[in-house]
Amino acid sequence: MKKTLPRLIAVLVLLALTTVFAQAQSKQDSIWERNYQKRIRKAKLNGIYIPRNLGDAHARLNQLISPEARQKFKNMTEDQVRHKLFFSLGRWITYNWGFYEGSRLSARLRKLGIYHPDDMAEFIMITYHRKMNHKELGAKALVEGFAAKRKKELEKRRKVTIISKS
Repeated sequence: MKKTLPRLIAVLVLLALTTVFAQAQSKQDSIWERNYQKRIRKAKLNGIYIPRNLGDAHARLNQLISPEARQKFKNMTEDQVRHKLFFSLGRWITYNWGFYEGSRLSARLRKLGIYHPDDMAEFIMITYHRKMNHKELGAKALVEGFAAKRKKELEKRRKVTIISKS
């Protein structure tokens, strides 16, 4: 009896703490969701215009990028756009167009089936490059490629062996 009472108290305390943390997480999730719903309706976030859709994003990039830089961008290969510009233009797009916290453009891209902010930025850069070079955008194939890449990464993470004492 003396040994079971402390264990019982420990279990009850643990259950109470779990309930408190779950409620706090639920409240935090609902606050995040409310903020997300507000953000995806705004035309501007932090004073920066958020494009409505892909065509608007391309038009906005045309306004923001100098003619000389646009010409350099156009002359790059798609792999160069995908890899070399990811940590410059791609990061700018991700951060300023609100892909992590949500924006009307990220919500639109999610409806297309693109869920990861990095994929959203890459999608915009690749389609912009293709549009500049008068190529078919191939949006559906890009979306499918991003989905396959994310699925492969998830499977790889699930196969990781946990080191344990044996």
